[in-house]
Amino acid sequence: MRHTSKRKTRRTIGIRGQLLWFLCFICLLLLLLFWFLSTRLLEPLYTTHIQKQLTAQADAIVERLDKAIAGGETLSYWGFGSQLYVNTTFFNELGSEIFENSGMSSFCVDISDPTLRQIFKIENLSYCNLHRTKPTDTGGEMLSYSTARAMRQLCRETGSCVRKINPPTPSGTVELMVGRTTSDGSYTVLVTTSLMHVSEAGEVMSTGLPLAAALIFAFSMSAAWLFSEWFTKPLRQLSGAARQVAQGDYAVQVETNRRDELGDLAQEFNHMAKEVQHAAQMQRDLLANVSHDLRTPLTLIKGYAETVRDLTGDDKAHRDEQMNIIVDETDRLTALVSSVMELSKVTSGTDRCERVNFDMGQLCDEVSERYDAICAQNGWQLKLELPDEELPVYADPDMMQRALHNLLGNAMHHIGEDGLFFLRAFKCPEGVRVEVEDHGPGISAEDLPYIFDRYYRSRSDAGKQGTGLGLSITKAIFQQHGFRFGVQSTLGKGTIFWFIMNDLPASGQAAAL
Repeated sequence: MRHTSKRKTRRTIGIRGQLLWFLCFICLLLLLLFWFLSTRLLEPLYTTHIQKQLTAQADAIVERLDKAIAGGETLSYWGFGSQLYVNTTFFNELGSEIFENSGMSSFCVDISDPTLRQIFKIENLSYCNLHRTKPTDTGGEMLSYSTARAMRQLCRETGSCVRKINPPTPSGTVELMVGRTTSDGSYTVLVTTSLMHVSEAGEVMSTGLPLAAALIFAFSMSAAWLFSEWFTKPLRQLSGAARQVAQGDYAVQVETNRRDELGDLAQEFNHMAKEVQHAAQMQRDLLANVSHDLRTPLTLIKGYAETVRDLTGDDKAHRDEQMNIIVDETDRLTALVSSVMELSKVTSGTDRCERVNFDMGQLCDEVSERYDAICAQNGWQLKLELPDEELPVYADPDMMQRALHNLLGNAMHHIGEDGLFFLRAFKCPEGVRVEVEDHGPGISAEDLPYIFDRYYRSRSDAGKQGTGLGLSITKAIFQQHGFRFGVQSTLGKGTIFWFIMNDLPASGQAAAL
C-alpha cells in the first residue's frame, strides 16, 4: 500500500538570516585578512621599504666617494706612527649632503678604509648596535668595534651586504644594515637604521587588533541586521500577501515604493492578484450561469419524461424503459451540476467555513439515522461506533455533515457482500479521529494517490454511476479546516477513509497521507 504526503516544507533559515550570516561572514573574513596582512606581512613590507632607503643612501655615498677619488682628491691616509689624516672638508660636506638627502629620521653611517678602521661616522640613533655606544659618550676616537669590524670585513669580501643586527641587550631593538664598497675597494660604507617602529607596530597590532576587530564586528553585525531588515521587508510583505491570496483574499495589494527589482516584483504581484481576482469572479459567474441554464431544461425534460412514462399505449414496457433512462440521466446531470457548484464554492472560498465548538459524536449519530431507511431497503447495516464520552471539536457542522455524507455514500457505493459499513469516532492525541470503513473490493496501490482528485475514478469503479466529485469536495472541506486526512485500503478486504479534527482553532494546512 502506497501513501502520499503533502506537508509544508520546514524552513531552516530565512533569506534575512542567510543575508545576515553572509554579511557577517564577509566581515569576519575581511577582519581575518586584515589581521594577517597587519601581523604577517606588515613587517616584511616595511623592512623591504627601509632596505630600499638604506640602499639608495649607501649607493649615493659610494657614488660621491668614487667621484672624488676619480678626481684625484685625497680623502684619507695613514702617516708616520699610525697617524690617520682625514680630509675633513670633504667629509663635512658629505655629512651635510647626507643629512639633507637621506629622507630618514634616524640612521648611522660608517665609512672605513682598507684597514677596516673607521675614518668617518655620522650617528643620530639613540643606540647603535653596530658601534655599541651612545652618541653622548666620548666615542669620537676611531675605534674598531667588533660588530662594525665584522660587517666591514663581510662587505669588503662580498662587495655588498644586507644584514639585521641584533641588540646586545634584550631591551634593545633590531637594526638593519646595508653595506657597499667603492669601485676601487678603498672605502667601505655601512648605513644602519633601527627597526624599532616595525616592532612597535607589530606589538600594537597584536594587542589592539582584537579589540578593534570586536568593535568592527559588532558594528558590522548591527549594520548587517539593519540592512537585512530593510532588504527583506518587501519580501515579507509579498509573502504575507501571497498567503492572503492563497486564503481567497484576492483584493490584497502590496507597496510599490521601491524602484528596483523588488519594486518590479511587487508591481507584478499586484497585477497577478488583480488577474486572479478577475478570473475567480469570471469562474463564479460562469458556474452560476451554467447552473441556471442547465437546471431549467433538465427540470423540464424530467417532467415531460415522467409524463410520457405514465401514458398508456402500445409497447408500454419499452416506453417505460426509455423514459426511465431519460429520468436517470437527468438526475445524474442535476447531481453533477450540484456537485460542481458545491466544489467551486468550497475551493474558491465562497462557501467559507464557520467554525464552532460542538460534539462530533452527536453529529455522527444524527447523520447515521438518515441511512436507516436505505439500509433496511437493501439489506445493509451501518454500524455506528462511538465512545460514551463527548467528542468536542472546533469546525463547521454543516461542512462536516456534507463530508460524512460523501464518505458514507462512497462506502455504500463500494459495500461488500456482507452488506456492512462502519462509522466510528474516537479521541486521539491530536483531537478526534473519524473513520468510515467498508468491506468492498478496495483500492489498488496505483489508484490510491489520486483517489481525492476531481473526476478521478478508480479501476474498480468502471461502469458505475457517480460524478467523481464527492471525495474532491470532502478533500476541499478538510483542507479549508486544516484537518489531516487520508485513506487506507487493501484489495479484496475494504477501505478506511479517515480524518482528524481539532478541538481548537486550526493553524496548519491539511496533509493527505
